Amino acid sequence: MQNRFGSNIVGLQMVSIEETIDLESDEEVPLSSAQATNKVHPLHFETSHMVSYANVSNTWLFKRIHRISPLWSIYIILIRAKINVLLPFGPLAILMHYVTGTHGWVFIFSLLGIIPLAERLGYATEQLALYTGSTVGGLLNATFGNATEMIISIYALKNGMIRVVQQSLLGSILSNMLLVLGCAFFSGGIVHRQKVQIFNKAAALVNSGLLLMAVMGLLFPAVLHFTGTEAHFGKSELALSRFSSCIMLVAYASYLFFQLKSHSHLYKAIDAEIENNAEDFDEEEASEITQLEAVVWLAILTLWISVLSGYLVDALQGASDSMNIPLAFISVILLPIVGNAAEHASAIMFAMKDKLDITIGVAIGSSTQIAMFVIPFCVVVGWLMGTRMDLNFQLFETATLFITVLVVAFMLQEGTSNYFKGLMLILCYLIVAASFFVHVDPANDD
Repeated sequence: MQNRFGSNIVGLQMVSIEETIDLESDEEVPLSSAQATNKVHPLHFETSHMVSYANVSNTWLFKRIHRISPLWSIYIILIRAKINVLLPFGPLAILMHYVTGTHGWVFIFSLLGIIPLAERLGYATEQLALYTGSTVGGLLNATFGNATEMIISIYALKNGMIRVVQQSLLGSILSNMLLVLGCAFFSGGIVHRQKVQIFNKAAALVNSGLLLMAVMGLLFPAVLHFTGTEAHFGKSELALSRFSSCIMLVAYASYLFFQLKSHSHLYKAIDAEIENNAEDFDEEEASEITQLEAVVWLAILTLWISVLSGYLVDALQGASDSMNIPLAFISVILLPIVGNAAEHASAIMFAMKDKLDITIGVAIGSSTQIAMFVIPFCVVVGWLMGTRMDLNFQLFETATLFITVLVVAFMLQEGTSNYFKGLMLILCYLIVAASFFVHVDPANDD
């Protein structure tokens, strides 16, 4: 009885003490109570504070330091990526140009030097896209991904190399639609082989329709020329090309309004996919550089690509002669692979993360932009320069583009993807590459 009575008294004392502590906790906690709690749970207190401090230092503090420090962005852009080991080839190309003048080596070194710049340009675009949203981000990816081709084309136009411009832009479309999209489908299908990958079929069909319109714009000047039905020989073909280019630019501007404003709900699947896969997001997808740093790096990388592009274009013909490689193969196959390095990497990455809407936006969107904007833009720029840049891409190139658009349109009509579709697109690109290796360009009058 005494033990039971004594235990009840102790229990009442403990309850009163706890109530006293609870009542006082709403106000100021006295020093003695803090010391008492430290004495009661010293190990737990120190461990929890050490863990919380480590978490704060490893997440918030370090991220803030990384975002503030310009040295961190330099490390991210110029050092961290393994492909940056090719960056020294750019200065080496310029050195070889002035020291030896060997076109073959200047071309190879310029080509190798542009590859990491194109990839880093794509990375900076992706970082900027994290601040702008997925739809605008896909448009930015396509635009800056084509910056290399546009710069090379303008330099070639200045040198009067019209066929190089036509073939390199045609090669960019073929590379994006067959090689880039094929590798993305194949990689995504291998990683997610247990499921059927799907994408926004409506948006893909809109792009397919625009590509068929671009084929129409390129087909009629070629047919007009090779059937000999021009009303004014040598003039009607050029006039039709310039008129069609203006129409295509209007169509592309209307497409941007359609995509971003009037029918933006068709592209909401991209945002929905990102939200549904939010649990798959990891720290790698958080922005690593600030928005201002991304814009600055885009300007720096674009400027450096433009410098190297000048040396690359100057060495094209000499490299073709010295290495005994057809100029058409270099223009249609080699140059676009370098220029599409950014799209190649980002499209495969998004496909492996089961974000096929963004992959379609990067690969097919880039092809659409080249066909409906870059090619007509080059025709208008050549018009202003007094250069006879037209849409007559010769029958062989135009037929290749037409068949490619049909094949890809059939691949996209179901709205699904697997590794076999990707493999078929890659094999189609190998057939195209072999065709241009044995193709003799009938228009070598540049």
